[in-house]
Amino acid sequence: MPYLHAEPHRIDYWRRKLGTANGLRVGLVWAGSSREHNPQARAIDRRRSLSLSELAPLAAVGGIELFSLQKGAPAAQAAEPPAGMKLVDHTGAINDFSDTAALIANLDLVVSVDTSVAHLAGALGKPVWILSRFDGCWRWLLEREDSPWYPTARLFRQRQAGNWEPVIERVADALAALARRAG
Repeated sequence: MPYLHAEPHRIDYWRRKLGTANGLRVGLVWAGSSREHNPQARAIDRRRSLSLSELAPLAAVGGIELFSLQKGAPAAQAAEPPAGMKLVDHTGAINDFSDTAALIANLDLVVSVDTSVAHLAGALGKPVWILSRFDGCWRWLLEREDSPWYPTARLFRQRQAGNWEPVIERVADALAALARRAG
């Protein structure tokens, strides 16, 4: 680990673009691809995806900067984040997974629903906290908070189907503890 690496010139590009850090840099992905053409995948996506407003409690954590890594239709929510949430959004400059990888390389942590970005962060060896639905994907096994696939991953699982609020509270608490240690 890691078994993927971002290209150095792209890492430098994103480092310059992001500028000086003002706390822990945390990337957010709140929704997957709905895959409208596939009813089964669409049903799974409804259970795994959140709205940006559901992540609003993370904005109250001191000592962090939030960065959008969200692509696709849900990315439009970044244009009007919830009240009190400062969200840096450079996703318009992301052209492909190479750019995403280089941006992630400049972050301290990625918090993501179960999407390709969570897997990319894990493959890059970047700390990634995965928000896993109650009936989580088989890849995350059962009742574990870690992953044999990605040593830097931590799973935050729903304990009740459809109820993300306690999950986000646990993430906010863990993020606050991480920010205190880093500060």
